[in-house]
Amino acid sequence: MDTTRRNVFGLLAGLPALAAGFGGGARGQTGVKPAEGKKGLKVAAKSKLIMVGDSITDAGRARPVGEGRGEAIGKGYVMLVEALLGAVYHEQWIRIVNQGISGNTVRDLEARWQSDVLDLKPDWVSIMIGANDVWRQFDSPRQTEKHVLLEEYEKTLEELVVTTLPATKGMVLITPFYLEPSRADAMRATMDRYGTAVRRLAEKHRTVFVDSQAAFDEVLKTYYPASLNWDRVHLDHVGSMVLARAFVDALGFSWTR
Repeated sequence: MDTTRRNVFGLLAGLPALAAGFGGGARGQTGVKPAEGKKGLKVAAKSKLIMVGDSITDAGRARPVGEGRGEAIGKGYVMLVEALLGAVYHEQWIRIVNQGISGNTVRDLEARWQSDVLDLKPDWVSIMIGANDVWRQFDSPRQTEKHVLLEEYEKTLEELVVTTLPATKGMVLITPFYLEPSRADAMRATMDRYGTAVRRLAEKHRTVFVDSQAAFDEVLKTYYPASLNWDRVHLDHVGSMVLARAFVDALGFSWTR
């Protein structure tokens, strides 16, 4: 086990005691189907949860399907979600599958949705997408064909939600984020607009909603952004835990179980 992995699991051990005093940035919509798991967990025992997105989700996961022992699940927030649910809700046997692909935009998700998500017959699906949809507008301003503007982003994401909800027991929509505390920063302001679109869709379709930006804003009261990652998009183990914590909180995770 490398030093980073030891640090991650050391952090895991201490989180329950901190949970009561650290406000998360996640909430579940009231219209989500009734909880079937114990202690209020929205995901029922023996459910298959597919987590899909870009490099933040991917985090080095196995191909073609990110599932299995070791780093097959990736080294990011998905791995920590699996660790938390497996350790605390161990008798539930919740199955986590990582289908993130680095560099993806919502266009890419749409192109591979049937084969990489629906064909795997999930019970639950979480989507976290938008970082590249926004980022390409700033790091590749002249290559406009790479830009996924807000109207296309929201329309395409909604199509994925409408296609998936009837075939599943529930969905989780996670906002994209940018590790920049100033809301006046151009990329942060754009990312906020995409996050607002995710919130609108979660409320409209009554899915579970995770406001990842709110979770990171709380941490950025203490951390300088580059200390979580120099590019302010990809995450180290602390940032991955912030995101994993917001995710499981939205599912009704109990830190005192």
